[in-house]
Amino acid sequence: MKMKRTNSSLEFKHHFSEAKNGEEALEILEDKSNLPDLILLDLNMPKMNGIEFLSILKNNDDLKHIPTVILTTSDNQKDLEECYRIGVSGYILKPLKHEDYVNKIETVLSYWSINELKKY
Repeated sequence: MKMKRTNSSLEFKHHFSEAKNGEEALEILEDKSNLPDLILLDLNMPKMNGIEFLSILKNNDDLKHIPTVILTTSDNQKDLEECYRIGVSGYILKPLKHEDYVNKIETVLSYWSINELKKY
Protein backbone atom coordinates (compact mmCIF):
# COMPACT_ATOMS: atom_id res chain seq x y z
CA MET A 1 0.00 0.00 0.00
CA LYS A 2 2.85 2.35 0.87
CA MET A 3 4.47 1.65 -2.52
CA LYS A 4 1.24 2.25 -4.44
CA ARG A 5 0.66 5.56 -2.64
CA THR A 6 4.24 6.58 -3.33
CA ASN A 7 4.00 5.69 -7.02
CA SER A 8 0.76 7.62 -7.51
CA SER A 9 2.10 10.67 -5.67
CA LEU A 10 5.19 10.67 -7.90
CA GLU A 11 3.01 10.42 -11.01
CA PHE A 12 5.09 7.68 -12.62
CA LYS A 13 3.21 5.49 -15.05
CA HIS A 14 4.45 2.22 -13.62
CA HIS A 15 2.16 -0.75 -13.25
CA PHE A 16 2.63 -2.64 -10.01
CA SER A 17 1.79 -6.22 -9.24
CA GLU A 18 1.89 -7.18 -5.61
CA ALA A 19 2.59 -10.56 -4.08
CA LYS A 20 2.01 -11.21 -0.41
CA ASN A 21 4.85 -13.75 -0.25
CA GLY A 22 7.55 -15.36 -2.37
CA GLU A 23 5.42 -18.31 -3.41
CA GLU A 24 2.73 -15.99 -4.77
CA ALA A 25 5.40 -13.94 -6.57
CA LEU A 26 6.73 -17.07 -8.27
CA GLU A 27 3.20 -17.93 -9.40
CA ILE A 28 2.83 -14.45 -10.92
CA LEU A 29 6.17 -14.88 -12.72
CA GLU A 30 4.99 -18.12 -14.34
CA ASP A 31 3.27 -15.95 -16.98
CA LYS A 32 6.31 -15.42 -19.20
CA SER A 33 4.31 -13.15 -21.54
CA ASN A 34 3.94 -10.51 -18.81
CA LEU A 35 7.26 -10.37 -16.95
CA PRO A 36 8.09 -7.24 -14.96
CA ASP A 37 10.84 -4.80 -15.87
CA LEU A 38 11.86 -4.58 -12.22
CA ILE A 39 11.24 -6.50 -8.99
CA LEU A 40 11.21 -4.69 -5.65
CA LEU A 41 11.76 -7.31 -2.98
CA ASP A 42 11.49 -7.26 0.80
CA LEU A 43 13.70 -9.69 2.71
CA ASN A 44 11.12 -10.21 5.45
CA MET A 45 8.27 -12.15 3.86
CA PRO A 46 6.09 -14.99 5.10
CA LYS A 47 6.47 -18.55 3.77
CA MET A 48 9.69 -17.80 1.87
CA ASN A 49 12.13 -15.07 2.83
CA GLY A 50 13.56 -12.65 0.29
CA ILE A 51 16.93 -14.38 0.04
CA GLU A 52 15.26 -17.71 -0.75
CA PHE A 53 13.10 -16.02 -3.39
CA LEU A 54 16.11 -14.21 -4.87
CA SER A 55 18.03 -17.49 -5.10
CA ILE A 56 15.18 -19.18 -6.98
CA LEU A 57 14.78 -16.16 -9.26
CA LYS A 58 18.46 -15.88 -10.17
CA ASN A 59 18.75 -19.64 -10.81
CA ASN A 60 15.90 -19.55 -13.33
CA ASP A 61 17.09 -18.87 -16.89
CA ASP A 62 13.76 -17.26 -17.82
CA LEU A 63 13.77 -14.87 -14.86
CA LYS A 64 17.35 -14.16 -13.85
CA HIS A 65 17.64 -11.18 -16.20
CA ILE A 66 14.98 -9.21 -14.29
CA PRO A 67 16.64 -6.48 -12.20
CA THR A 68 15.80 -7.00 -8.55
CA VAL A 69 16.16 -4.34 -5.88
CA ILE A 70 15.91 -5.20 -2.21
CA LEU A 71 13.83 -2.80 -0.10
CA THR A 72 14.23 -3.80 3.52
CA THR A 73 14.65 -2.72 7.10
CA SER A 74 17.55 -5.18 7.52
CA ASP A 75 20.93 -3.51 7.79
CA ASN A 76 22.53 -6.90 8.47
CA GLN A 77 25.84 -6.96 6.59
CA LYS A 78 25.52 -10.72 5.96
CA ASP A 79 22.14 -10.20 4.28
CA LEU A 80 23.55 -7.45 2.09
CA GLU A 81 26.58 -9.51 1.06
CA GLU A 82 24.46 -12.61 0.37
CA CYS A 83 22.04 -10.64 -1.81
CA TYR A 84 24.88 -9.24 -3.90
CA ARG A 85 26.51 -12.67 -4.13
CA ILE A 86 23.24 -14.09 -5.50
CA GLY A 87 22.86 -11.27 -8.03
CA VAL A 88 20.71 -8.47 -6.66
CA SER A 89 20.75 -5.18 -8.60
CA GLY A 90 20.49 -2.96 -5.54
CA TYR A 91 19.98 -3.01 -1.77
CA ILE A 92 18.08 -0.14 -0.18
CA LEU A 93 17.24 0.35 3.48
CA LYS A 94 13.69 1.53 4.07
CA PRO A 95 13.84 4.78 5.99
CA LEU A 96 11.42 5.46 8.82
CA LYS A 97 10.29 8.88 7.60
CA HIS A 98 7.72 8.77 4.79
CA GLU A 99 9.38 11.64 2.91
CA ASP A 100 12.72 9.81 2.89
CA TYR A 101 10.97 6.64 1.68
CA VAL A 102 9.34 8.54 -1.19
CA ASN A 103 12.69 10.07 -2.16
CA LYS A 104 14.39 6.67 -2.27
CA ILE A 105 11.60 5.09 -4.30
CA GLU A 106 11.62 8.04 -6.69
CA THR A 107 15.35 7.58 -7.24
CA VAL A 108 15.01 3.83 -7.85
CA LEU A 109 12.07 4.18 -10.25
CA SER A 110 13.69 7.08 -12.08
CA TYR A 111 16.88 5.12 -12.62
CA TRP A 112 15.13 1.98 -13.86
CA SER A 113 12.85 4.08 -16.06
CA ILE A 114 15.83 5.41 -18.05
CA ASN A 115 18.08 2.36 -17.81
CA GLU A 116 18.39 0.47 -21.08
CA LEU A 117 17.19 -3.07 -20.46
CA LYS A 118 17.64 -5.92 -22.87
CA LYS A 119 14.22 -7.20 -23.89
CA TYR A 120 13.95 -10.97 -24.03
